[in-house]
Amino acid sequence: MTVLHLADEGEAADLAAFLSRLLHYDRGAAVRLQAAGTTLAVFGRPPSFEVLAIRAVRLAKPYENGLDVVLDVTVSAGELLETVDEAAATTGVPDAVTGPPWAGVLPPRGGWRPLSGLPEPDALRALVGAVVAEFKARTRELVPELRTRAELDRIGREIWSRTVGETGLPVRAVHAAQSLGFLRNEALEEAGLFSSGAWLRLRTPYGSVAVRRAGAGALGISVR
Repeated sequence: MTVLHLADEGEAADLAAFLSRLLHYDRGAAVRLQAAGTTLAVFGRPPSFEVLAIRAVRLAKPYENGLDVVLDVTVSAGELLETVDEAAATTGVPDAVTGPPWAGVLPPRGGWRPLSGLPEPDALRALVGAVVAEFKARTRELVPELRTRAELDRIGREIWSRTVGETGLPVRAVHAAQSLGFLRNEALEEAGLFSSGAWLRLRTPYGSVAVRRAGAGALGISVR
């Protein structure tokens, strides 16, 4: 098994936390790994949010010592988590698995430009809290005979598809970023919104969430 040496114990701990959160939403989650230079990009798709997420992990040295070689493989998130050794700051690369459809479609690596309109940190945090509270309140009000999966999904789609101001970024992307640990208090100050073609990306120092603009087809993700 190939072993990757991460920059430090903190990188290993953050990778393990990211994988654990993905597995919380999908026990059979797969992740796509791409390593080049001193960065390992880990892509995942928590199904509850219908977005794609990425955690960029720093490596202790360039992959394959800087040779013109890249790692690009889809693996089981659970098997990858089992290989993470926080004390040694290493992770193994499990055997490849047949990837889900999203793993085969990645947006461009480059061409990202910043967008304005993202609310201030306090407002962004308040927005997530408000929509979560609204979802809970509206579902609680349903009479038993209407409390069906279809109705819950309908309410969820209506709420989470709203956009953040005039940015075009769906609220579900912000909620996903918070749930995956990307919007920690200190990270909100450095949150940024970017676009590349049909893609939007919410980026913080802890990770990114990417979605394709409404009406542009299947979702995907970008490397930060």
